[in-house]
Amino acid sequence: MNRRKKDAVALEHKPVVVVKHYEKVDGRLASNMGAKALSLGLAQWDDRGKVNISAKVWENTGEKCSVQSEELPLHRVLDLSILICRSLDHFQEAYRHEHQYDPQEPVIDRIALQGNAMTLGISIDDESMNENIQLFSQALQDDDEMNSERLRTLAKILKDMGY
Repeated sequence: MNRRKKDAVALEHKPVVVVKHYEKVDGRLASNMGAKALSLGLAQWDDRGKVNISAKVWENTGEKCSVQSEELPLHRVLDLSILICRSLDHFQEAYRHEHQYDPQEPVIDRIALQGNAMTLGISIDDESMNENIQLFSQALQDDDEMNSERLRTLAKILKDMGY
């Protein structure tokens, strides 16, 4: 296997929590040929098999979604922050469901933003979803201390700014 193909496999993103149809709520860029979805999911970044959580903006190049990294407009970074916070909140209570979510209602939240709403839900399109969501939940637990420190810092900064 050549290096390029190996890197592509190692960086595969498996969505767990998704915002589909993001192009409808993408700030000033809504309805343009830009971001089609946001997701939090599983990424395998090293050869020892450690599972990490990554955020992804699914771009559309006109023919298919692009896997290339790009600069993000500030509002998308904030939308990803909303996605992260609501996902963390969901998974604090997810133990109440057998599969970490309610299969009858996979929508986590619907958040109104400038004339439309961002719908956050569990990605049920993957046949290995139950395994992925367990790995995702465990990775959240493993990184809780690191993420909590950053969330407390962000909360303090937002409070100091008057939000």
